[in-house]
Amino acid sequence: MKTMLLKRATVLMLAAIIVSPTTLLADDKKPTPNQEPAQASTESGVGAPKGKLTDDENPLMIGKRNINAHQINFYSLNKEVGLGRQLAADVDRQGKFIEDPVVTEFVNRVGQNIALHSDAKIPFTIKVLDSDDVNAFALPGGFLYVNKGAILAADTEAELAGVMAHEIGHVAARHGVEQASKATLANYAMIPLIFMTGGLGYIAYQAAQIGVPLTFLKFSRNVESEADKLGAQYMWAAGYDPNNFLSFFEKLEKKEKHKPGTLSKLFGTHPPTPDRIVKVHDLLARFPDRDEYTVSTSEFNRVKSRLLAITNSKTLDASGRESGPKRPTLKRRKEGEDPSQPSTTGEDQPKDKPTLKRRDSDGKPADTKPPETKPPDQL
Repeated sequence: MKTMLLKRATVLMLAAIIVSPTTLLADDKKPTPNQEPAQASTESGVGAPKGKLTDDENPLMIGKRNINAHQINFYSLNKEVGLGRQLAADVDRQGKFIEDPVVTEFVNRVGQNIALHSDAKIPFTIKVLDSDDVNAFALPGGFLYVNKGAILAADTEAELAGVMAHEIGHVAARHGVEQASKATLANYAMIPLIFMTGGLGYIAYQAAQIGVPLTFLKFSRNVESEADKLGAQYMWAAGYDPNNFLSFFEKLEKKEKHKPGTLSKLFGTHPPTPDRIVKVHDLLARFPDRDEYTVSTSEFNRVKSRLLAITNSKTLDASGRESGPKRPTLKRRKEGEDPSQPSTTGEDQPKDKPTLKRRDSDGKPADTKPPETKPPDQL
């Protein structure tokens, strides 16, 4: 009897975990505080940190630390790149892309500059999706997609860089394969229940399959906060003003207040919650100062204008035909027609031809009625 009660209690506890998968998948990494005082930077134009920073928070430690040290991860870097390539092939097959070389080269250059100043150990492939949604997402293995809508929504180059830096943070921290590894581990943990509790254990296993989906785009709040933290550091290291990282998210939050329900559409995969914004504010207050930052460039303005022109030229109606203003068309004249005379075919033929009326010497219109003549007998 006690054995049966113990089995049922075990199943109930596991079921509680399954119902709340975020408990199992939550990223509970707590960085160990740096006991040593922050040291001054030797980099030209960069001061010492203005507050206490852990190694995971300090942009001066980028490339000198291992941010993946305490992860549960069953994927090697080569396997992660292979997985990302497979997922990217599906996106490339189904997606519609901006292929303008000026736009794609600029966006790629901004992203590669940030990736160069990140903890990532793999190369990046960056493409621009022809989508009006204000969003961007990254797949395992360094495949980054930026929506056209995110570029148009950014007021500065640094705001666009912030969106891309957040996604590069996901790749550098290997969040996609970490989540996949945790899901695999959860599935393995359910297998003994099938043998221990029979049918009831199998039901719990099925629930785990539904409650722990293998996804690479939606992460827990803690994971999103880590991508925020890393993205702000990568922006700083690449020379961008990291305060623009927050201005973009605050802009989306303001839109949500004015028009509830738009935020999930604008940035559905990772909505910028107020607590995340507060955390980044606190982190930036402790960052070292730079002599100068890049906020925006004339090239960004040209690329944005070019994107707007591309968007306007591709305005289509529901039937897929151009709905813009009608363009002038040339009509071919038939052989032998007098070019000085209007066409006599179709709609070009005027309904009422104009007539000329003769005027008298005093300028008054001449009477067009014929003069009355009296009969001969009245003369």
